[in-house]
Amino acid sequence: MLYPSIDKLLTKIDSKYSLVSVAAKRARYLQEEGEKGGLDHFVSHKFVGKALEEINEGYLKIKEMNEQEASS
Repeated sequence: MLYPSIDKLLTKIDSKYSLVSVAAKRARYLQEEGEKGGLDHFVSHKFVGKALEEINEGYLKIKEMNEQEASS
């Protein structure tokens, strides 16, 4: 069984597309830069699993863009 579950993750981030985007970006960062910041203990051994755990714990969130940022 996948931990954390997709149902729990979708309560933190509103769409599957956004969830995948945030998790992929964080997983790439973890792979390239190492495990700086984030959680102290992970259940998963893989980078994507670690990113999903961080989303589930509220460490990662989506930054809302205002109209000015979106148009530039």
